[in-house]
Amino acid sequence: MSPTRVLVTGGAGFIGSHLAERLLADGHEVVVIDDESTGRRENVPAGAEYIRGDVALASELAPAFERFGPIDAVCHVAGRASLIRSFSDPVGDLRTNTLGTLRVIGQCLRHRVGRLLYASSMTVYAGAESVGPSEDTSCAPISYYGVTKYAGERYVHATAARRDLEVPLNVTTFRMYSVYGPRQALDNPYQGVLGIFLGNLVRGEPMRIFGDGLQTRDFIYVADVVDAWARALANSVTYGQIYNLGSGRERTILDLAEQALAAMDQLSGGAGLASGRIVHELARPGEQRRVEARIDKLRAALGWEPATAFERGLAQTIAWVQATQDPGVDES
Repeated sequence: MSPTRVLVTGGAGFIGSHLAERLLADGHEVVVIDDESTGRRENVPAGAEYIRGDVALASELAPAFERFGPIDAVCHVAGRASLIRSFSDPVGDLRTNTLGTLRVIGQCLRHRVGRLLYASSMTVYAGAESVGPSEDTSCAPISYYGVTKYAGERYVHATAARRDLEVPLNVTTFRMYSVYGPRQALDNPYQGVLGIFLGNLVRGEPMRIFGDGLQTRDFIYVADVVDAWARALANSVTYGQIYNLGSGRERTILDLAEQALAAMDQLSGGAGLASGRIVHELARPGEQRRVEARIDKLRAALGWEPATAFERGLAQTIAWVQATQDPGVDES
């Protein structure tokens, strides 16, 4: 039977708000918790119950499980996703990504929630190149951020394996690749490379590429991501499983910057909106050189396919930017 009341942690953020929207459209009741450190209250869809709170604080997380009736399932999206900040403030990442996950698990056990979906990352894979790894590939993350996400994975799945639970906890993990789309932050210099580039262009700033720009990422449109989550929610085939969630295609960062520049210029009608330029800086530690998702396991389990071509997703994202941003104004 499909869950009726779903808690989305981080549901005022980029991915979480789109997921909350989709779950409401599918007929679920939705509760959202977010500390608004990167999320925005206005992103929470109408019809969702909302609590402002920090998942790493049990006192703030518990009301999300108690105030609106019993929770049937949790989609744990909340987390701090920044390679740069993970090195400059590793304790902050550990607190939000790992302790926050432990708090969510604890509340699931206390309130007898039987379903948990967890947002992990492709950064858990070993080495500088991560082209086509299967989900059973050895994990040895090279960034502090990847370490915290992998720790969260292991806590989630180790808990699900326990035999002393009153109610079994059925878990699914998605190792997400580079998600992009509308509502991606344009004023956060630490996460979401396309959002960073588009914010640069809106403000007339140069787009900074760290290294030669030939490093690759697998970009997946946010609607395709939430489609996989929504399909998996009540599907018992996904219980206990880990899935790569990407497009299955790699793209260089330099190509991304050039396409963003060209598309912004075209859609702005030559009004000078895309007046930024590309500059190169020193490469950063902990960055993978090549990244591409292998998604055949997810296809087989859910009949899921990434439906949005990159060019269409980019155009939709830039259309959103133009509709919501005042060119030249920094909203940070």
